[in-house]
Amino acid sequence: MTTNKRAAEATLETLHQIFTIPEAPDSTLGRIEAEISQNLNGFLAKSIVATEKPLSEIEKDFAQSHIPEQPQYVSDHTHHLLDKLISQSVHTSAPSFIGHMTSALPYFLLPLSKLMTGLNQNLVKIETSKAFTPLERQVLGMMHRLVYNQGDSFYHEFMHSADHSLGAFCSGGTVANITALWVARNNLLKADGDFKGVAQQGLHKALQHYGYQGVAILVSERGHYSLKKAADILGIGRESVISITTDSHNRIDIEALEQTCQQLEKDNIKVMSIVGVAGTTETGNVDPLVDMAAIAKRFGCHFHVDAAWGGATLLSNKYRHLLSGIELADSVTIDAHKQMYVPMGAGLVVFKNPASVASIEHHAEYILRRGSKDLGSHTLEGSRPGMAMMVYASLHIISRPGYELLINQSIEKAKYFATLIEQDRDFELISEPELCLLTYRYVPQAVQTFLATADQQQSLQINKLLDKLTKFIQKSQRENGKSFVSRTRIEVDKYNGRKTLVFRVVLANPLTSKEILQDILDEQKQIAATSLQHIQSLLQSINA
Repeated sequence: MTTNKRAAEATLETLHQIFTIPEAPDSTLGRIEAEISQNLNGFLAKSIVATEKPLSEIEKDFAQSHIPEQPQYVSDHTHHLLDKLISQSVHTSAPSFIGHMTSALPYFLLPLSKLMTGLNQNLVKIETSKAFTPLERQVLGMMHRLVYNQGDSFYHEFMHSADHSLGAFCSGGTVANITALWVARNNLLKADGDFKGVAQQGLHKALQHYGYQGVAILVSERGHYSLKKAADILGIGRESVISITTDSHNRIDIEALEQTCQQLEKDNIKVMSIVGVAGTTETGNVDPLVDMAAIAKRFGCHFHVDAAWGGATLLSNKYRHLLSGIELADSVTIDAHKQMYVPMGAGLVVFKNPASVASIEHHAEYILRRGSKDLGSHTLEGSRPGMAMMVYASLHIISRPGYELLINQSIEKAKYFATLIEQDRDFELISEPELCLLTYRYVPQAVQTFLATADQQQSLQINKLLDKLTKFIQKSQRENGKSFVSRTRIEVDKYNGRKTLVFRVVLANPLTSKEILQDILDEQKQIAATSLQHIQSLLQSINA
């Protein structure tokens, strides 16, 4: 083993340790805090679900709508939370929880969260976040540089400029995407002559002034649902979000994108924004961003990249090439609460041009005064906490090389899991991992053999039964509480583009081992074997 490899493995082992919460110390903070800490350790060490208590029963614990007339002791209420809330919560930190984009958190973030709550800073204005404001601007500068790498003089000029903004922290990718498209709309339909701009006079007058029949947002079929929320809020309508077909690798079809832009131009509908996806929610694939940027430039529209999931891959020198072309985007969304291992509520959007956010600038007499460095003048949200502190701490404690090890491990673990699936004759890999997401399903070998020569009608009947089997296995595995994978429906080329129910896994948790992945497959096979009704239906269909 080479010295470099030994050093990397030692560093990775150290990183794994920061995702394991240490035993609660015997401190003077009191019995309550110690008990919560100890319960949390046990909570994280257990299976996915503490009990098999159904949601309807849990709802009964929270059925009282009256505000209490009598106060409770903190200790009594804490025990209530432990019994009713914590014990019934989903164990998203468990290494066998691989169904969603939620992972274990580094343990150092727990005391920092307490500190952030205690300080109770409000990032809308300087007067309530004197030190947190420049900290947030610095973090936005760090993330902007990760995407665009503009050089020292650029960040010296713009990072703390009152008249510019490199981006905005948000509660998550949805608000980040809305912010990006808000900027795109306002810059497209800006003030011109007697027209005061869409922000002042509304969409109807803006379209009249510019002579457009409408505006559109173009994104692949794998685009996130938040884009339709954005279109709704911005007044252009959900139908203005046009889905472009994808290829066999779940990436946008460039030829179809070009043709759609040409047709819209003929119809006098202006393309407001083309949205590239860097890490699709369902399959983790990355659109051809360089080609999309060229089309956006040709048609004179805003190019936004939704990298809420995949953006952190830029921290890996080995894999950042997968996001080639992201630096050409006018704006980029990244969620730090995904692959940057920060608690929920830490999304952000960065803008290539620091002046572009002037189109959404707001002011008020008592705060957000002109010339101030109040962050709220360029954000959709007003009052919000200092989540940038969590990102700041993580970037320093884990560092870029530390993140690279974690990201590389996740991608390579997904490739390993794909190999396990392909080697097992009773499973079918549906989408190969590009980042650390993949989809697959359980299909007994005999059924796969039959499907290979089945006609279209037979294939349809068998796949309907397989959909039922997939749903049964996924629900049963979740209820068993040992592990969790999610499920979704995606178009599968080999089945004539039919929307097929599949298992979906996200392998971002550094504590998920190869043994756990094998156990998950074994459990799925065992569940399928107990489902005699489903298996018999499949076999009968084959024999018929």
